[in-house]
Amino acid sequence: MALQQLEHADDHMQECIDNCLEAAQVCEWCADACAGEGEDMARCIRLCRDVADIASLHARFMARNSGYHQELGELCADLCEECAEECEQHDHEHCQACAEVLPKCAESCREMASS
Repeated sequence: MALQQLEHADDHMQECIDNCLEAAQVCEWCADACAGEGEDMARCIRLCRDVADIASLHARFMARNSGYHQELGELCADLCEECAEECEQHDHEHCQACAEVLPKCAESCREMASS
């Protein structure tokens, strides 16, 4: 059964799931690419890895309609915002991709946290 077919996943939840999965993917790419950029990228790597883990976990919590997805959504939004701010400071393509994707994820996670 595709996620779009889950009875509990309305359009807002499905959009948030999609945004979280996209954020997890771009952050995994960014963290891996930053590992080859030198020591000054350590904070970026850590934040990207945190976002990748929390965003994918948040997507899974929403998919199974966990009663804790709202709390996790707030944390995911906070991490996405902090990571986007860090990535904005770097000119690398992978960092700029994170800086572009993460605000959308943060916004949808905040909406889910407040619903």
